Amino acid sequence: MAAHLVKRCTCLLREATCVVPAMSPAGRLRLARVAHRTLTSSATSPSSHFPASLTELVEREPVFTPYPGRQEVDWLIEKATRPEELLELIGGGHSLHQNHAAHILIQLSRLLSEKPENKASLTQDARFQQLLHLANSQITSIWHGTLVKLLRSLYALALPKTCKELRSVEQEVRWRMRRLKYKHLAFLAESSTTYMQEQDSQELLAELLVHLERRWTEIEDGRTVVAIMMKVGHLSEPLMNRLEDKCLELVEQFGPDDLRKVLLTLAAQNRRSVPLLRAISYHLVQKPFTLTKGTLMDLAYAYGKLNFHQTQVFQRLAADLLSHMPSLTPSEVARCAKSLALLKWLNLPLFEAFAQHILNTAQDITLQHLCNVVLAFARLNFHPEQEDRFFSVVHEKLVSELADLSPALQVDVVWALCVLQQVQEAELRAVLSSDFHTQFLGGKSPKDESTLQKLLHINATALLEHPDYTGPLLPALALVPRPTALDKKVTPLQKELQETLKGLLGSANKGCFAVTTQYGWVLDAEVLLDTEGQFLNLRDFVAPHLAQATGSRPLPPGAKRLAFLRWEFPNFNSRSKDLLGRFFLARRHVLAAGFLVVDVPYYEWLELKSEWQKGAYLKDKMRKAVAEELAK
Repeated sequence: MAAHLVKRCTCLLREATCVVPAMSPAGRLRLARVAHRTLTSSATSPSSHFPASLTELVEREPVFTPYPGRQEVDWLIEKATRPEELLELIGGGHSLHQNHAAHILIQLSRLLSEKPENKASLTQDARFQQLLHLANSQITSIWHGTLVKLLRSLYALALPKTCKELRSVEQEVRWRMRRLKYKHLAFLAESSTTYMQEQDSQELLAELLVHLERRWTEIEDGRTVVAIMMKVGHLSEPLMNRLEDKCLELVEQFGPDDLRKVLLTLAAQNRRSVPLLRAISYHLVQKPFTLTKGTLMDLAYAYGKLNFHQTQVFQRLAADLLSHMPSLTPSEVARCAKSLALLKWLNLPLFEAFAQHILNTAQDITLQHLCNVVLAFARLNFHPEQEDRFFSVVHEKLVSELADLSPALQVDVVWALCVLQQVQEAELRAVLSSDFHTQFLGGKSPKDESTLQKLLHINATALLEHPDYTGPLLPALALVPRPTALDKKVTPLQKELQETLKGLLGSANKGCFAVTTQYGWVLDAEVLLDTEGQFLNLRDFVAPHLAQATGSRPLPPGAKRLAFLRWEFPNFNSRSKDLLGRFFLARRHVLAAGFLVVDVPYYEWLELKSEWQKGAYLKDKMRKAVAEELAK
């Protein structure tokens, strides 16, 4: 009997939906009461029969409150071009139903968005206050879509936080939150979130976020999920997780602009959602999207910020950017170069085009943009074909404008020139002078420590690669290693390398590990070989590469210092065995300091399976380093 009753109730409600698709909230309540009475009477009286159709119910009791037909006042509201025309409708003899006051306020906010200076005078107008009062008195009869637009409009009109009518509309929205469609919730999130934060409407905003998160399955289109993600995703971690799941579900519907917005949102929140990034990358590669110049730059930035590598996407970005190169501005070139440098992606044709673009626009480019390009080149250790012309432009700019840059940027650009072997003595003096570098010696912030580390590299460049340089240099106090340089986490490769070397040396006095030099670099290991290839006791001999001397005896004739440098996966360019500029500079400095370098790259070490293989590998590396030195 109960199942039969539920079936008949379902049929009744389905017929109600088909007969009158547009029904006011009051009409729905009345229909529900009628259906309830009918079902109750059917259940309690077995002899009673269910009405043949919904038409009989309608004839017995009017249950619908239809939306009023279109009136002349609706046309006047839509066609109004001045706020005064709308205010004249108040008390002008027009018959206003419950939604007209709200529509007038919505139209007022649209008109005043073009002339915001008139908002203050409007809110003082008595007719405006009367309009607010009228809308407030009819608040329960305003339809859902109109209500959310009214709230957005009242926010846009910059009403004071204490405005009674504004708080009334907010409260009404909170009461109706469960009955609002998801598109209404999305509209509030997209249009009113910023206003809610400014108006201290935290309770309304919190409820809105909860309902958006709980009803996330109701999202049906890509535009809605992208808009919510951009506007309020950062305010709620659970909501953002749901939106990422929905993006994965709807990503096939996304166009290039939607994909761009999602990537930028993830980048802004530093959310490295690997499944979503993989899905977006797949569609960027597989679909023949036409990507605009702005979209290409945003994609490059987002992938760089998230440090997400996808070779096919990068290849497409590089190819498309090359086609847009003639239309790029110097600032856009600098932005693209910086983003690709973050990705460690060196596309030679594209970077050659960057360099040529700089040469073509040398008179117009600012030093700030030029510095960003130089830093990108240094990170990737890229040397353009027209190297002399390119760096003559750089030096010409730096001669007159270097001092105008921020201190940290001055150090960065001179350090980049050291990496590229293009620094001049005047630029070395500018950042190594005591008046300049003193500001970084006592700094404890990560930024200051990074800048001081680069100053050590610049100082090493002056000492090791510029024999004619006469000073100034950093003081001895600055060369003493700081604890942070020694407290880095030990990697598996570093640990295995140390254990294998200890087994070869046999004695702890015949080798040193994690050696911090005065040049700002840390050697993984250091050993000393005599002319017969035997290990010597390191601690007995002078070590000019250390900031604090340990031994006093000079090296025996023919002795060789060997430095072991391990190269991890992040030390290389993407999809390449070429070292990044920073590590290429380290290797250069160690060689210039008199060491023989034993390189231990990760891709060779991973092929060694046994301890015997690892020991034999290091012995062979040492023999080759010594043989190459003797061959010179």
